[in-house]
Amino acid sequence: MPYVRNVTDYAAHPIHVKDIYGMNDTSPTSTKKNGLIRAVGTISFFTLLSRVLGFVRDIVIARGFGTGMGADAFFVALKLPNFLRRLFAEGAFSTAFVPVFSDYLTQGDPNETRKVAKAVFTLLLSALLLVTALAQLAMPFLILVIAPGFADQPDKVQLTVELTRITFPYILFISLTALAGGILNSHRKFAIPAATPMLLNITLIGGATLISPHLETPAIGLAIGVFLGGAAQLALQIPALKQIGVPFGWRWQPHHEAVKRILKLMGPSILGVSVAQINLLFDLFLASFLPEGSISYLYYADRLVEFPLGLIGIAMGTAILPALSAKASQGDMHGLRHDLDFALRLMLVINLPAAVGLIVLGDPILSLLFERGAFDINATRLTAQALTAYATGLLAFSAIKVLAPAFYAMKDTKTPVRIAIICLISNMVLNVILMIPLKHAGLALATSLAAFLNAGLLYRALKGRIDFSLGTEVWHTTLKTAGASLVMAVFLLSCKELYWQPGMADLTKTIILLPIIGGGIGMFLAVGYVLHIRELRDLVTALQRRKKSS
Repeated sequence: MPYVRNVTDYAAHPIHVKDIYGMNDTSPTSTKKNGLIRAVGTISFFTLLSRVLGFVRDIVIARGFGTGMGADAFFVALKLPNFLRRLFAEGAFSTAFVPVFSDYLTQGDPNETRKVAKAVFTLLLSALLLVTALAQLAMPFLILVIAPGFADQPDKVQLTVELTRITFPYILFISLTALAGGILNSHRKFAIPAATPMLLNITLIGGATLISPHLETPAIGLAIGVFLGGAAQLALQIPALKQIGVPFGWRWQPHHEAVKRILKLMGPSILGVSVAQINLLFDLFLASFLPEGSISYLYYADRLVEFPLGLIGIAMGTAILPALSAKASQGDMHGLRHDLDFALRLMLVINLPAAVGLIVLGDPILSLLFERGAFDINATRLTAQALTAYATGLLAFSAIKVLAPAFYAMKDTKTPVRIAIICLISNMVLNVILMIPLKHAGLALATSLAAFLNAGLLYRALKGRIDFSLGTEVWHTTLKTAGASLVMAVFLLSCKELYWQPGMADLTKTIILLPIIGGGIGMFLAVGYVLHIRELRDLVTALQRRKKSS
C-alpha cells in the first residue's frame, strides 16, 4: 500500500486514488474486498475505542446529572453544534469535498492539490468565524426556536443559553477537523481522523470530574469540556497534514474552480445526506414539550444505537466514499456496483444481530451502564423504550450511510435531496402521530420508520441510475444472518429470563450480563459458521492478515 511520507515523496511519486486503494481494474476481486475491509477495520477499531470512552463519558454524566434540568440543558447545548457538525462538517461538506478533492488527486499535480486545500480552508475558516459570532449574539432566540418547550422555565432557558454559547465554537473546530479528515482519508490515512473523536470524550470526562465539582453551576464544566475537545481534535490533525504535504494555509481564492464545484455540490447535499439529523433536531423540538427527562431518554438511547452504527455503518460510509469516487471518476460502474453490494452485505451481517441484541437486552445494558446516582430504575425503563424504537431502524440508518455516498461519488446531489424532502415530511407527520400515544418512544420510532423509507428510495433511485440491484448473494446473506440472529435472540431471551433481575448490584450485573452478551455473540458466530456466511469469513481473514502484517 503506497504511503506518502513527506512532500518530496509526494512530488516525486504522485499518488492516484486508484493506487491508494489498491483497487486497479486489474486487481482481483478479493484484493478489492480486503482493501475495503482493511479501511473499514481501521476506522472501526478507533471508533470502538471512541465508543467505549463515550460510554464512560455517559456513565459519568448520568451519575452526576441524571435526567434533570442540568442534563436536559446540556444535551440541548450539545445538540446544536453537534447537529451542525453532522449536517455540515461531516455531512454536506465532506460528501462534496472528497469527490472533488479526489479528482485533483487523480490528476497527480501536488502543487494544485495544495492550492485547493488552502483555498477551501481559507473560505471555510472565514465563514465559520462569521457564523460563530452571529450565533453568540442570537443564542437566546436560537434556543427558543429549537427547544420552545423550555419557554415557561426561564432558569432552564438561561442555563441552556449560557451552555450553548460555550459549546457553539465546537462547530468551528470540528468543521476544520472534517476538512483535514477528508484530505487524510483521500490519501488513505484513516487512523488519525478515526481516532480524533476520542479526544472529545476524554475532555468531557475531565470536564465532568475535574471542573464541574468546583463550579456553582456544574453543567458549565461539561460545556467547557466540549470546547476543549473541539480544539484538541483539530490540533491532532495538523501534523498529519504536514506529513502528507498538504498543510493548512491562508489562500484567499473564493473563485477557484474547486471551491465553486464544492459549493455547488454542498447546497442540495446539506439536506440530502443529513435528513436523519434534521429529523433528530425536530425530535428535540417536540420532546421539549414532553415531561422533563424526555430529551435525556432520547439522548442515552441514541448513544447506545450509535455504537454499532459507528462501528460499521459510519465507518463503511467514510471508507467507501473515496473508493466510490475513484470508481466514478474512472467510469467503472461495474466496480461501483460491486463495492456497494459487498458493503451492504458486510453491514448486514454485523448490524442485524446488533439490532436484535439491543432490542432483547436493552434494559439490562442500560441498567449496567447508567443506572446509578441520579439515573434511577425508572429512567432505565423509559430510556429502554426509546432504545427499542431506535434499534428497529439500525439497518436502515446503516444502509443510508452506504447508499447515499454512491450519489455523491457520481456528483449527483439532486436525487438525495428529492428523497430527503419526502422522508423529512414523512418523519414530521409520523412524529406528531406517534408521540401522542407513545411520547418520547414515538419520536424515536418515527425516526426509524423514516430511515427505512429513505433507504428504500435511495435503493430504487440507484437501480434506475446505474442498474444496481440486490443480487442473490445479498438475499442469501440476509436469510442466513436472520437465521443466526433468531437463534441468538432465543438464547439471549432465555438467559435474560433465567438470570437477570432488576436492582442488582453493579458487580452482579457485570458478572451476569457480560457472559450473556459473549454467549450471544458466540452463538451467532457458530450458527453463521454452520450456515457458511461468507462475509464473516472475509472479516476473519482480513483480521488475520492485519494481525500477521502487524
